[in-house]
Order: sequence, then structure tokens, then C-alpha cells
Amino acid sequence: MSLTLDIEGPAAPPRLNGELVFDEPWEGRSFAMVAALAEGGHFSWDEFRDHLIAAIARWEADPSGEYRYYERWQEALESIVAEREIVAGPEMDELAAAYAARPPGHDHGENDHHHHDHDHS
Repeated sequence: MSLTLDIEGPAAPPRLNGELVFDEPWEGRSFAMVAALAEGGHFSWDEFRDHLIAAIARWEADPSGEYRYYERWQEALESIVAEREIVAGPEMDELAAAYAARPPGHDHGENDHHHHDHDHS
């Protein structure tokens, strides 16, 4: 699966040798959530990028502590989810877990029931 994440400049995700880099597990889960929601048609990458750039701009206007890219990513995710009223907060982790456990192309989470059948086939 190749994500068409054409975010450039200050909003570009950290990469090492062209590969996405996550310092902590939650960062990868947050990325997977955005990918699942974008591929599910809830919003486009461009729309998410706009929220991400806005989150980065808010931090730059009032920096607190060390700049951490995926904290801004998570903020953008939460803002676009709230704006679109996509899913309630606690369901987000389950969505990401379900997405991460599935092979590409099997993300049919259209705000539907929870599927707890984690058959890692």
C-alpha cells in the first residue's frame, strides 16, 4: 500500500531514507487513523493537510515546550474529526487498531459497528 501523502515543507512527516519515522507507537497509530479515515472517504489528504498546517501555525504562534510533529498531527486529526463529527473520541483507538490489524484494502469502517474479530490471517 502506498499512501499518496504529498505533504511538503514544514507540514511534511519526518522521514529517514524515504521511510516514515515514528518515535513512539502512538504516532504510528495516529498516522494509521488519518490514513483509515482518508481512505474511507471521510476527508481528503488535502483537507487533513490544511488542518495540520493550521495546527503547526497555532504552535508557532504560541510555542510550548519542544516542537513535536506528531503532537501537531494528532491535534489536526482531532480538529478535523470534531469538525466532521466522524466518530466519538473513544472509538478512535479502536478504529486505528482495526485498521492496523487489517491488510490494505479491508478498511470498511464507515462509522459502522465495532468488529472485534481480530483474525490476523
